[in-house]
Amino acid sequence: MKKNISGTMFYYYFVCKRKLWIFSNGIQLEEENEDVRIGKLIDENSYSRELKHVLIDNTVNIDFIKEWKVLHEVKKFKSIEVAEEWQLKYYIYFLRKRGINIEKGILDYPKLKERKIINLEEGDEEKIEEILLEIGSILAQEEPPEIVKQKICRKCAYYEYCYI
Repeated sequence: MKKNISGTMFYYYFVCKRKLWIFSNGIQLEEENEDVRIGKLIDENSYSRELKHVLIDNTVNIDFIKEWKVLHEVKKFKSIEVAEEWQLKYYIYFLRKRGINIEKGILDYPKLKERKIINLEEGDEEKIEEILLEIGSILAQEEPPEIVKQKICRKCAYYEYCYI
């Protein structure tokens, strides 16, 4: 059975393949992580007039959508921008494949009072499909990928899982 690939999984693909595998195998330690809790508070207290957390096909959970044309993804701060951008591109791709003509996405950083417009550009759909195949391969592995030590590891919710 093919596993639905969520936006979080797509994001983790860019952050850490090991984290992707661990998360996808039901080990979810984010709730205890202080950075994750702060991010949730920012999300809860920002854009209160919007219909938030739109779950599509029980797979992707979009922070909010304006008039079914513009997707918004709210982030605490710019951390791994490439992952944030591709996660939003994946959401645009995902909805377009379901007949919803999304025009663009916006990364919102309310704490920084910044926004970044994200569009699906030529070649992005093919790249997304390649990434989906790679994610499928990672999820099919019996064991998690090897640890790739990065600067971000120290703040990761899975730090103890990997290093202790």
